[in-house]
Amino acid sequence: MRLAMVIDTKKCVGCSDCVVACQTENDVPIGYCRDWITETVNGTYPNLTLELRSERCNHCDNSPCVRCCPTGASHYGAGGAVIVTKNECIGCGACIESCPYDARYQHPDGYIDKCTFCHHRVSNGLLPACVSVCPTKCMYFGDLDNSHSEVSQLLRNRKYKTLAPEAGTKPQVTT
Repeated sequence: MRLAMVIDTKKCVGCSDCVVACQTENDVPIGYCRDWITETVNGTYPNLTLELRSERCNHCDNSPCVRCCPTGASHYGAGGAVIVTKNECIGCGACIESCPYDARYQHPDGYIDKCTFCHHRVSNGLLPACVSVCPTKCMYFGDLDNSHSEVSQLLRNRKYKTLAPEAGTKPQVTT
């Protein structure tokens, strides 16, 4: 099993419901976030396009954050999700510096925190909180190793991109 997320940027309206759902589901402290909305404007006036994107940890197959963690607190969990075991984390921040997606933050309690693909929900057969609340249904989640899964079918049948492909991290989140 290889878990992945596909986000359809043509359907995302930037409402931030995914951000609020994540903060609520994961008890993220006020002022911090595990996911966020970005706006990218492309083109030259008057021919401009706006892309709205829900971003988070990309749960990379080749994660620099896992490689550089001195305690092993950052590791691959079920389905390839990158997880931080908070009681093993010393808060050194090496993983924050190594992440090309700026997807980690120092929790006020001293450990490093990030998106987990809501592994506590997924292991119980539920979707990640962000996916489950999206009003435009622009977020898809599933198993890349299952050729019949929605994420596998989307990636097989449409153009897509990953963020920072030059980093060589092999991210499992695409847009």
